Amino acid sequence: MTQSLLAFDFGTRNIGLAFGQTLTQTARELPAIKARDGVPEWAAIEALLKEWQPDLLLVGLPLNMDDTESELAARARKFGNRLHGRFGLPVVMWDERLSTREAKQEARERGHKGHYKSDPIDSIAARLILESWLSSQASA
Repeated sequence: MTQSLLAFDFGTRNIGLAFGQTLTQTARELPAIKARDGVPEWAAIEALLKEWQPDLLLVGLPLNMDDTESELAARARKFGNRLHGRFGLPVVMWDERLSTREAKQEARERGHKGHYKSDPIDSIAARLILESWLSSQASA
């Protein structure tokens, strides 16, 4: 069964977004949503859900390298729980270790100047998280 997904790279200032689907095994970046201390613009998320109509929501879980949860991981879980509670869609938490590092490297290769506040890379990270999930499903 083909599934469409919306992936979130949770952050306290920006929440990166990507859309993908299992049929083509592809993902694409969407514009990030602003957040205030981790609280997103819920109306913007609702509009995205209406536009893209995903079957599943994927939230990056920023685990430490030793598999323990960071403070940000706890906040990402809370965000995932709120997504499910507000919109009733299934939410999968997905290990996103090293996605930010990969996103920064990809951004530099694209000519990014390293000004992450003015030009965030959160949606690149969201796409990488989604591609990782799609890859795991293809090999399962």
